[in-house]
Amino acid sequence: MDPDSRAPAVVAVARDDRHRFSKPVRDEIVLVAGHGIEGDAHAGPTVTRRSRFRGTWTEPNRRQVHLIQAELFDELAVEGHEIAPGELGENVTTTDLDLLALPLGTRLRLGASAEVEVTGLRTPCVQIDRFQPGLMRRMVRRERGATRLRAGIMAVVVEGGVVRAGDPIAVELPAEPHEPLPRL
Repeated sequence: MDPDSRAPAVVAVARDDRHRFSKPVRDEIVLVAGHGIEGDAHAGPTVTRRSRFRGTWTEPNRRQVHLIQAELFDELAVEGHEIAPGELGENVTTTDLDLLALPLGTRLRLGASAEVEVTGLRTPCVQIDRFQPGLMRRMVRRERGATRLRAGIMAVVVEGGVVRAGDPIAVELPAEPHEPLPRL
């Protein structure tokens, strides 16, 4: 197989039952439709984090699953930051898929049955610099007059299932016209 034609796949999965920045890598995670990741502190159908509160605790949680591409870790290593899966708080680390280029509403099938719908770009926060000083400015780039966020994407669970490292990822783009990902 040509190395340039590898199929997208899951590199690692992580979850944490407490609100901490980094998440421990697990053998598997269980996605629950409309809820998020079983046992993860960020799971739930509505906003649970004070930093995301916008006036009502009934606001839908559009940040149930955080995905980030492993290729970012290679880029950051060149820039002096060693990062491992789960350390940026992501639940699913992927490879061979440009997550940041996906349009709003893209569906990702993870493994045999789990499916998520992409809801937006993860907005980097000050916790990134607390994790590694200087990392925040590496996660936000200015390119051709525009700001490019590199901290991964957020999604909601539409079909539950088990996800493990090595699982394939299938991509289903929404109908055109495609909308860019908003910041979340």
